[in-house]
Amino acid sequence: MAMFTKEDARQLRSTLQDAIVKCSERCLYQSAKWAAELSTSLSVRIGDSDTDTDLDSPMDDAGPPLAVFPVVVSANIDLQEARLEAYEIHKYLLAKSYFDCREFERCAAVFLPSAVPTGSLSVSSPNVSTRSPFKSAKGKFKDAKSTAGGPTTGSIPPPNVLPRLSQKSLFLALYAKYMSGEKRKDEESEMILGPADRGSAMNKELVGISRWLEGWFATRKPNQSSGGWLEYLYGIVLAKGKNEEDAKRWLIRSVHLFPYNWGAWLELNDLLGSIEELHHIVPELPQNVMTLVFHLYANQELYQSTEPIHHQLNELQKVFPQNQFLMTQRALLYYHSKDFDEAESIFSNILHSDPHRIDSLDHYSNILYVMSARPKLAFVAQLATATDKFRPETCCVVGNYYSLKSEHEKAVQYFRRALTLDRNFLSAWTLMGHEYVEMKNTHAAIESYRRAVDVNRKDYRAWYGLGQTYEVLEMHLYALFYYQRASSLRPYDPKMWQAVGSCYDKINRPVQSIKAYKRALVAGTYYDAGSSFGSGTTSDPPSGAMDPEIVYQIALMYEKLGELEEAAEYMEITLAQEEGPVREDEDGEEVRGAGTGVTNTTSKARMWLARWEYTHGAYGRAMELANELCQDGVEVEEAKALIRDVRARTEGEGTADES
Repeated sequence: MAMFTKEDARQLRSTLQDAIVKCSERCLYQSAKWAAELSTSLSVRIGDSDTDTDLDSPMDDAGPPLAVFPVVVSANIDLQEARLEAYEIHKYLLAKSYFDCREFERCAAVFLPSAVPTGSLSVSSPNVSTRSPFKSAKGKFKDAKSTAGGPTTGSIPPPNVLPRLSQKSLFLALYAKYMSGEKRKDEESEMILGPADRGSAMNKELVGISRWLEGWFATRKPNQSSGGWLEYLYGIVLAKGKNEEDAKRWLIRSVHLFPYNWGAWLELNDLLGSIEELHHIVPELPQNVMTLVFHLYANQELYQSTEPIHHQLNELQKVFPQNQFLMTQRALLYYHSKDFDEAESIFSNILHSDPHRIDSLDHYSNILYVMSARPKLAFVAQLATATDKFRPETCCVVGNYYSLKSEHEKAVQYFRRALTLDRNFLSAWTLMGHEYVEMKNTHAAIESYRRAVDVNRKDYRAWYGLGQTYEVLEMHLYALFYYQRASSLRPYDPKMWQAVGSCYDKINRPVQSIKAYKRALVAGTYYDAGSSFGSGTTSDPPSGAMDPEIVYQIALMYEKLGELEEAAEYMEITLAQEEGPVREDEDGEEVRGAGTGVTNTTSKARMWLARWEYTHGAYGRAMELANELCQDGVEVEEAKALIRDVRARTEGEGTADES
């Protein structure tokens, strides 16, 4: 990032303050809150301005700077839009008051005709020669199949039946329609994972909103300016209809027209399924600070905890040093790279500076759960409950606390409560799936994980959970598919590849199993700690040592293939992990790193090697290995039996030599 001056900071603050007002006017409260937090955390304060005077200065006749005058309604540089907004101001204020009271239908009725457009959507989206806004071939949106739009090619967009409105009023009315449909969808939804809950409820207002927007875009004059808000809303409609490529185009168009609507960036992020897709759209994005923040956030969501991402975060924090959103992103990057202590420390500092902040507390509770920090998790649960017990994040924190106490039924109860508050709350679906696995309710676990990947297909924990559940059901081909999806999202997590290798072994494909286990060994050099999935306890070897369990499994695969020499080599490598690898220090002297010590896996490898040496006539080596097993207290009976066989064989050979 180039040198960021005070003048740049003032200009950015002014732009962010304008964004706060504009988002608030359109009832995009989360985007307004995000912009307000970003503005407040700027490194240059208002008091640093050269033109500001001391509040106690005797210059009473100096008027206040323009920047501190309260802003009720934002100005519009487009004269035609400004005239329309001025003409509609009384209606706009009435409609916004209805929206603030959650009377969405009344809000929409202030501007829109009461008759909702019926029928299906046209095949082509305006200004874009692509598919219809809703996929019609399959899925829950097949009922929205295009029939009235004419033939697939050359269809005429629907006529614009809207009254003449400013873009701000039109957005508010259509957004109110959208929120009304979402509210009705929640009301019609069945009990979470109940007998009639199929997750198929849909927003019935989307078709009408899409028709209205298509008509508006089709009749818009070429030189007519746009603020990017209607493009944002149309992108949401397309995304809900699973028409993701068109949705990306419209959302990118929206962030070009107005980059400071964080909601548009979030919707765009939800449409990205891989790091390749992110790299594909980056050249199409505007070049400003919002793109940098989005790039950081998207990489974090894709688990890309790399050095360049940390460097980019450092540069952003120079501009916004106290921004809690950026602090949270750093904590999550550490969480993804399994540095739980550092992640916990950052979240603890955030909570200390703002104890009433509920955002991302579910992630903090996951970290405390993995660390088995039960007292601190109890404190966070109490604090969140005292602040707002009807937030999904609060319910997840309390659910994690009960899960750590092994009270899985209570944990499920709180995760269900979180989903009642927000059915798209990802953490609750995934964590509830974990609880059902612990309760041996595989059917409910599978359904929970499926809902999680429906909400966010980038959640590797849900894919891994599906694989684990199907493995319990001994449906190994299904499990393999889901483990492969998880490993594609987390290619540097050894647990993912270890699970893939185990599935290949169970379907009798040892060659592929060996490849997967070797990928796990390579990935093991990336993390020092264990995977965050499961109970949170880790038994992985310290830094520098390979996981003996993975090496042992590779040896067994070579044994299954009949390549015993190769199997013996990997058994020796397994055994060597007890003492750790040898490396050179700064003075060039060899030092041995920390090893795993004696484990059940290394003892099994020692027993295998003892038998191997015995069958090849190396009785001295076999006796040495067997004696070590007796000292370790593992495989003692088999070791003693082998010692007796070795003694009998050596005594027999000695008698034969004397005769």
